[in-house]
Amino acid sequence: LIKTLLKKIIFLIINLVLSKVSLRVIHNIGHLTGKIYFLLNRNQKTTLKNNLIITKLFKNPRDLEAAVNRNISEIGKTFIESFAIWASPHSRVLSWIREIQGENCIKRAIVKGKGIIFLTPHLGCYEITSVYYGSKNPITILYRIARKPWMNEIIDIGRSKGLVKLAPTTNAGIKKLLYALNNNEAIGILPDQVADKGQGVWANFFGRKSYTMILAQRLAEKTGATVILAYAERLSDSSGFIIHCKEITNKDYHKAQDLNDNLEKIIRKIPLQYLWSYDKFRRLQKNK
Repeated sequence: LIKTLLKKIIFLIINLVLSKVSLRVIHNIGHLTGKIYFLLNRNQKTTLKNNLIITKLFKNPRDLEAAVNRNISEIGKTFIESFAIWASPHSRVLSWIREIQGENCIKRAIVKGKGIIFLTPHLGCYEITSVYYGSKNPITILYRIARKPWMNEIIDIGRSKGLVKLAPTTNAGIKKLLYALNNNEAIGILPDQVADKGQGVWANFFGRKSYTMILAQRLAEKTGATVILAYAERLSDSSGFIIHCKEITNKDYHKAQDLNDNLEKIIRKIPLQYLWSYDKFRRLQKNK
């Protein structure tokens, strides 16, 4: 109990600091955090490097090593950004958004009146996309409950900004998503997470089989909701983020492979801002 309380206090102090310093300082802290974290977690660094090798984007050994180091820095920024977003006032987080590309597809979807399914991969600052939409319109975000109970309270409060609501990855959570769509509201899903057993199908992702979730397709078919790919690109000068939105039609997400192909396209635009340390292919190894 004492250890848990101590961790919670330390976490709150860190959040307090992050809620006050500039985005540039947040990114500098993130860069250092990434370096330290992967120095202490060699297995995850190996996963990161192997995943980058799979993409075949960096064939020269020198380019690959540079890409690994850059990705470590970007992942560190992602983690610290998340804490800063949870800890900061709504208005402060919104001030970091420099531009919205593809906003018209959101407006068209709202007029259509069937709800919106936002698919946001682990690319760039994925936490800020729901903050943006939830500043004006209700959105329910699907999330996995943290393993540490004391973390859940902090994360829940931090993510519940504006009109953002949360739905756990349980049957009750799925019902919340369906309810939101039927009320012409939006939902948010991380489509590149490995699906739970029985909740996905095998599909190629950068040329290798991955157990891919099909929840978004099922919800779209059931409700007629508009499906929009959304991600927040981190600007290199730490001045903020550009949110990119693109509607994808039924033919582009009806099959898991079509969805993965669309995810690949946007990841290839800023590949070093993707969470390559995530072991997306692990179930393939377990099922051999």
